[in-house]
Amino acid sequence: MGAPNEQRSTGSNARARCPAGPEEAIPVKKRTMHVPDLLNEAFHYAKPVPFSRGMRLDFGSTTVLLISGTASIDERGQTVHVGDLRAQTRRTFKNLTGLLGSEGLSWHDVVYTRIYLRDIERDYEALNEERIGFFREQEIPEYPASCCVQARLCRSELLVEIEVVAVRDPLDEA
Repeated sequence: MGAPNEQRSTGSNARARCPAGPEEAIPVKKRTMHVPDLLNEAFHYAKPVPFSRGMRLDFGSTTVLLISGTASIDERGQTVHVGDLRAQTRRTFKNLTGLLGSEGLSWHDVVYTRIYLRDIERDYEALNEERIGFFREQEIPEYPASCCVQARLCRSELLVEIEVVAVRDPLDEA
């Protein structure tokens, strides 16, 4: 049960109320993210999976993107670059860049990444080399907060998966 002025919904463009203080509430709009020319939807997999590629939350002028774990998957839902961590990492960054761009954000708006590696002892150094190179290409002056853990990924051929949180408030840019 939520607070008295919360509205719960799971629909597209759902509106909820987020208490800003005792006197006012900020409306929150949410919707799912899609980039079908880059990534197919998880519910189109041979074995459908119930998750969205990401959620966009708008709190007044502030936009927050919560991007689900993303990997080296193509627009047909196939794993690409099997066995090559560096190539999988680059494809994963490409997919994440597309998801960020679909909502008008970029890597400059990313505040947090969570990285899952199948074998952290073997792949951590190579991952970091790719990540540093990518951030330099993007001209990221300050790296986002980050966590990297070893995990069994949803497909045996995947070596890396990355989640992203991005925040943008145009009022902060003025």
